[in-house]
Amino acid sequence: MVAARITVNGKESPISPAAPHTTVLDYLRERGLTGTKEGCAEGECGACSVLVARPGVNKPTDWVAVNACLVPVAALDGQEVITSEGLATAGEPGTPAVLHPVQEEMAVRGGSQCGYCTPGFICSMASEYYRPDRCAHPDPADGADSDTGSGSGSEHGPNGFDLHALSGNLCRCTGYRPIRDAAFAVGTPPEDDPLAQRREQSPPEPVATEYAQDDSAFLRPSSLADALRTLRERPDAVVVAGSTDWGVEVNIRSRRANCVVAVDRLPELRELRVESDSITIGAAQTLTEIERRLDGSVPLLAELFPQFASRLIRNSATLGGNLGTGSPIGDSPPVLLALEASVVLADADGEREVPLSDYFTGYRQSVRRPGELIRAVRIPLPLSPVTAFHKIAKRRFDDISSVAVAFALDIEDGIVRKARIGLGGVAATPIRALATEAALEGKPWAAETVAAAAGVLRAQGTPMDDHRASAGYRSAMLGQSLLKLYARTTEAVSS
Repeated sequence: MVAARITVNGKESPISPAAPHTTVLDYLRERGLTGTKEGCAEGECGACSVLVARPGVNKPTDWVAVNACLVPVAALDGQEVITSEGLATAGEPGTPAVLHPVQEEMAVRGGSQCGYCTPGFICSMASEYYRPDRCAHPDPADGADSDTGSGSGSEHGPNGFDLHALSGNLCRCTGYRPIRDAAFAVGTPPEDDPLAQRREQSPPEPVATEYAQDDSAFLRPSSLADALRTLRERPDAVVVAGSTDWGVEVNIRSRRANCVVAVDRLPELRELRVESDSITIGAAQTLTEIERRLDGSVPLLAELFPQFASRLIRNSATLGGNLGTGSPIGDSPPVLLALEASVVLADADGEREVPLSDYFTGYRQSVRRPGELIRAVRIPLPLSPVTAFHKIAKRRFDDISSVAVAFALDIEDGIVRKARIGLGGVAATPIRALATEAALEGKPWAAETVAAAAGVLRAQGTPMDDHRASAGYRSAMLGQSLLKLYARTTEAVSS
């Protein structure tokens, strides 16, 4: 087995002697790259963001911003990383470095005061700067002023910059206006930009990794079969993809594992296949990849993605990981329940497909057996035409939901022919609102029906009081979400 190595700012270095649980953040800082900061250690502030070369959607390579505080450095064995220090171009001996266009705009527009969060903003901004399909002429409906992009409520600039790229970066002293101005001022990468040119070549191929120290090991099998054999031999192993959940456990709760098995680059878990009767999404596809590859063809997923944590998290997080944790407040399960999705489970003996409605068995428990992996999520076609995802949280973005509700309805000639409703945050597991579905199906899509069904929906689940919301509030939001959906559909008809 070749020694684990990582390329940072064009220079290859050994990962050793870092421990297998060492994060990319700590690895970089120990080597003097202190632009990468620790703010929260749980992927919420973005002060730690760096760029990683990943398989592209529209070009062979995308420069993807990720939270360095969550990713084990061993997970980037054989990979390429760019930090904020690596964006600038070295000058002649005795002269200062030439700032990257993103750095230059942040400087001249006053986008930094204390500077602590600035390198993270720079890396997230650079990822969007290099996005190949960044449109030079955004939709005027975004509200951007034609010259400055500073219109009320604008989320896209005249240069096509999507401010959601910065949704995972927090600043406590500068204020976001100058940062937004800098984002909306960056141009198109010049042809001789080395990082722009790098997009035309394939990213590094995933390498099989066996990085061990003392009694702990980080393993990256070369195939799904190898991964399943490893899990059979090591039933105590922790399986990771984007590490957006496990990284928090390591940092905040000081958890350690004797064996971590990474499955994020396994080809068998990275398919996305659209067929006449279903869509199959590999469990290791990141949410950003799914979003861009589906390109709105599943409206309910398209509504979910912008509300799922932040772009930084979505660049690493996977559907397989979100379902695998079994959290009752994960954002994807309610949506997938409403879509009548199933999970494809694989182990060394073969595969089986389980409806997601039968998958969860208790708090963070499921039918997944030791040694099994979630290989894919399968969504049946055709899709219901009336859909909505309502996430109730304390912040608009980058927050954990208090309640999440997903609707998928078939309404024909004013009658609800089919209703599927997924709920999160109101029980020990994500659940289907079966009683509410029954109260809607076969009834007119009318105010009286909806009001009665909203009363049923308020009583679904077993909501609890906690620091995010009271049980009463959660129940009230369930009923209100159905009324909101009805109001939206009737407004659409009347307009």
